[in-house]
Amino acid sequence: MTGIVILAAGNSSRLGQPKQLLGYKDSTLLKNTIAEAFLVQDAAMIVVTGANKQLIEEELDPSRIKVCFNPDWETGMSSSIVKGLNALLHVYPNCENCIFAVCDQPYVSSLVFENLIQEHSKTGKGIVASSYAETLGTPVLFNKKYFTELAALQGQEGAKKIINRFLEDTASVSFEKGSVDIDTEDDYNKLISEL
Repeated sequence: MTGIVILAAGNSSRLGQPKQLLGYKDSTLLKNTIAEAFLVQDAAMIVVTGANKQLIEEELDPSRIKVCFNPDWETGMSSSIVKGLNALLHVYPNCENCIFAVCDQPYVSSLVFENLIQEHSKTGKGIVASSYAETLGTPVLFNKKYFTELAALQGQEGAKKIINRFLEDTASVSFEKGSVDIDTEDDYNKLISEL
């Protein structure tokens, strides 16, 4: 089984409003990511909330979506990665792989998630990252052999630290539009104008 942990704990400081709830395709950025994750077969999903917890959790259906709250969200993304992974393994202890996704990549799709899983099966690599804009990033799949490394992340460190440390065990799949993420009002206005 593959787990998909959606990191939605940030406070969108540069945007000035919760980016998770920005309207997108008759839905929101967060719900769009969740809907795409739901389309992946045999996948379990956890959404990690933090800032604006109440507002965001009101939008989610608790009967369908497991939500875990990260009270330490202000310390950086690593605390959400650790919290999400621990929650996933608590509910699904037999989870073989975990994909980490963020909610501000509007073009993320079930196909991107499925490509990560397929590439892992095909290459046997322990890490499969999305490749865009000459970098490797989210969504990214980690095999369980890296769960201990992930659980040890601290502060502002993200999963990229682990990717960089184990590049020889990393494969990548192309996700050209992965470079589009929503950090500012300009980013959002540009996205909406292209719909």
